[in-house]
Amino acid sequence: MNLKLQQYMNGKWVDANSGNTRTIINPYNQEIIATVPEGDESDTKAAIAAAREAFDHGEWASTPATERGAVVRKIAELIERDKEELAYLESLDTGKTLEESRGDMDDIAGVFRYYAELADKDGGEMIDSPVPNSISKVVHEPVGVCGQITPWNYPLLQASWKLAPALVTGNTLIMKPSEITPLTTIKVFELMEEAEVPAGVVNLVLGAGATVGAELSTNEDVDLISFTGGIATGKKIMQSASSNVKKLALELGGKNPNVIFADADFDLAVDQALNGVFFHAGQICSAGTRLIVEESIHDEFVQALVERVKKFKLGSGFNEETQMGPLISAEHLAKVEQYVEAGIKEGAALAVGGRRPEDPELQNGFFFLPTIFTDCTTDMSVVQDEGFGPVITVEKFNTEKEAVKLANDSIYGLAGGVFTNDIAKAERCAAKMRMGTVWINEFNLYFPHAPWGGFKQSGIGRELGRLGMEEYTETKHIFQNLKPETINWF
Repeated sequence: MNLKLQQYMNGKWVDANSGNTRTIINPYNQEIIATVPEGDESDTKAAIAAAREAFDHGEWASTPATERGAVVRKIAELIERDKEELAYLESLDTGKTLEESRGDMDDIAGVFRYYAELADKDGGEMIDSPVPNSISKVVHEPVGVCGQITPWNYPLLQASWKLAPALVTGNTLIMKPSEITPLTTIKVFELMEEAEVPAGVVNLVLGAGATVGAELSTNEDVDLISFTGGIATGKKIMQSASSNVKKLALELGGKNPNVIFADADFDLAVDQALNGVFFHAGQICSAGTRLIVEESIHDEFVQALVERVKKFKLGSGFNEETQMGPLISAEHLAKVEQYVEAGIKEGAALAVGGRRPEDPELQNGFFFLPTIFTDCTTDMSVVQDEGFGPVITVEKFNTEKEAVKLANDSIYGLAGGVFTNDIAKAERCAAKMRMGTVWINEFNLYFPHAPWGGFKQSGIGRELGRLGMEEYTETKHIFQNLKPETINWF
């Protein structure tokens, strides 16, 4: 593996101060694929100090936006150049299929290109002033030092959503990838060094959330925290960030409904219901794991799903025939098993799956069979909780009003889908569904121009689109009186 297995701080590759390391394993067979530094609070403080110095006394924030955009564009070009290596590392690290990882790399390069093009498009805004002979303008400036914490399911894709907008707006940053999937993030830091991002502007600390993440959240030299992960951790970050009232951008997952009306294109809806959940073994924050099906087609629809699911090919992400890889870790596999056991105890009917596969070739990996539950109701934990695995729950409805009510019955509000050939009905449902994204006759489609984020407990703020860039800016009003006069009040 031709990769610098170190942390990156102030333009230098370094080991952990403690000398501690962590082994990274392939979830397909548990083989050790790398050994990386295990940073802690001291490493994090050093990275924060480098980012603070680079922001306060360096030139990146004052570099013309066009030049910052050119650097970010160069990063996109390098990602495209090294697409195959990056895809290989991502599949090795996460277990997902190589085809999925290649698609991720195309999307990642697209994110960097999108923000590179946006870099110099915000020249501020002149606004009306009630004072004659004056200038009143609104400008956007970088927030400062940004702590960025990314998840294990889409390591580099999620990193790109944070890195690109932070860089084009002139911020400095410290990134903490998931401690179990750091390889592609390390590689992209190599590429950022090659693109000549100035020392101290981007810093990489490897380590656990309890140490590195906690220090980023509490340290008062950090101005913003961007976090993608679970609700429990997100709430802790909110509390910790109150120490200096940091800006927050939180994406905290979802339990996403997919509403299927009887008048939908049946084959399309079946296909998209599967696509919406089983990519990357269901380890997707936007997975459509709550299937809400009109009762008149429920039985036929479930049967069609089950027949397709039984034919899934599980295996190595490097096998071209593989459709679904393993879960990320033994710990996560155990959580998914407990989640399924809870559903059975609560009365959900197991239509297919619900266990580990028996195939001898899969015994060393963290595999779980694609699973479908029927007879589900909203009072079940399996319907309400984010399982983050290859599990679908199916609920029934009879009216449009009932479908929307079911879809909204959740603490989450990240995303949802509606399948129907009635355009007016689709628009009515989309308007009433309390989610950050609603897809109509589609599921799990992302692109850089469209903002991403949730309602309710799915998070705060937005990534992607112009709003994703605005998260990394502060708004300032500048007023200049061209003919000032004394008031003589005092």
